[in-house]
Amino acid sequence: MTTLSLVRSRSFRILVPLALCGLAVPTATNASAPETLKGDLTVYAAASLTDAFAGIEEAFEEEYDGVDVSVETGASSDLVDQINEGAPADVFASADQNNMDKLVDAGNNASEPETFATNSLAIIVEPGNPQGITGVESLTDSDLIFVTTAPEVPIGAYTQEVFEAAGIEVTSDSEEENVRAIVDKVVEGEADAGVVYITDVLAAGDDAEGVEIPVDINIVAEYPIAVTAEAANPDAAAAFVEFVVSEDGQAILAENGFGPIDAATTETSGPADTMGTDTMGTDTMGTDTMGTDTMTADTMVPDTTTA
Repeated sequence: MTTLSLVRSRSFRILVPLALCGLAVPTATNASAPETLKGDLTVYAAASLTDAFAGIEEAFEEEYDGVDVSVETGASSDLVDQINEGAPADVFASADQNNMDKLVDAGNNASEPETFATNSLAIIVEPGNPQGITGVESLTDSDLIFVTTAPEVPIGAYTQEVFEAAGIEVTSDSEEENVRAIVDKVVEGEADAGVVYITDVLAAGDDAEGVEIPVDINIVAEYPIAVTAEAANPDAAAAFVEFVVSEDGQAILAENGFGPIDAATTETSGPADTMGTDTMGTDTMGTDTMGTDTMTADTMVPDTTTA
């Protein structure tokens, strides 16, 4: 299995990853020929997919030029509630299985949900890590301003899983609407730290840095996608789902830091797996950065080791 390598360090800054090396992904088998698909397509997607799905939207519309895609992002818990209450979504992409299960339990899926990406967590801090946060234990400091989301939001639930695995209790200073709102609070200097997806740290660029969460207490978040039962454009919706899991769709997701589909079925896998000691001393980290607290390389290199 191929994973994205994040070099082990107290703090890291992740920007644009290099192209994946030999990642095996499904090949697209379009439900309908591009020229036969037309009309509007509404996709409801988890907030952490904002940048990746912007790229997928553009690429999909290039292939299916008769389809106009609109991607609405937000907390998966809010989105599924809206769909179950009758919101006009053709496709639902969740950041966790729990909220996809709500769609299925309500009978509002037209296709079987399938996992299309994986992710892991990191602590987001201001550039330079002024509070000197070294790990999740630092978040127990009552002087820190720590923000998260409500537990029904995937990132809130995942954060609690990490804290439980670490055996700590952390009190949040506020509950934000979704993971992007956590990022905004830290970037704008209104909070010292929050737990977000690795992809969110990457998307923040120079406006933030990330502190690693070790693999043994981290999670592999699975992202499922499905066509909704009330899709107004079901053929285009099916084609969109196929595009997301296709080689082209997976490449766009990988460029945005998401892990491969098969990480969901591997015990110790996902975007954060290679932050362990086995990556120290590899070509992904030059000798100048060994022993320092911050990684400021402009790329993160895929680790082609198998797990």
